Amino acid sequence: MARPNKSLINALRKAAEKLNESDKYQWGHMGSCNCGFLAQEITNLNKGEIHTYAMQKYGDWTEQAMDYCTDSKQPFDLIINTMVNEGLTIEDLIELERLKNKEVLKRIPNKDYLRHNKKDDVVKYMNAWADLLEEKLLEKESRKNSKVEIEISEPVFA
Repeated sequence: MARPNKSLINALRKAAEKLNESDKYQWGHMGSCNCGFLAQEITNLNKGEIHTYAMQKYGDWTEQAMDYCTDSKQPFDLIINTMVNEGLTIEDLIELERLKNKEVLKRIPNKDYLRHNKKDDVVKYMNAWADLLEEKLLEKESRKNSKVEIEISEPVFA
């Protein structure tokens, strides 16, 4: 699961919002699909640039994510690297492309009817994922603050 952070949560929400408003969703287009919309937010590349870089290698997002090499200077590997640096994992990319993360799906009513290539379902999934990451981030911050309070409340002189 992705590393919860404000930047990633905002990127997911913004990608979901833009996807919801767009008439350009194409599951078979590397820059206009599930991962493509999120990649646009994280990398600031447009859909055409993402697609062009993707076509320099073989496969869809799943195949290219599985073949991703951290040391590669291939443009599409650099896109994936930027997304990983934002807090995503390779597994996250694969699951986003197919809407398959079980933790995210638990949060979506009628999850059995989600289709990975239906825009409205992708929007629901991205928003549910952003909500999940936000909750995890708040829990983490709450635990951190609790630890600080405990350390402060202990007597200084014993």
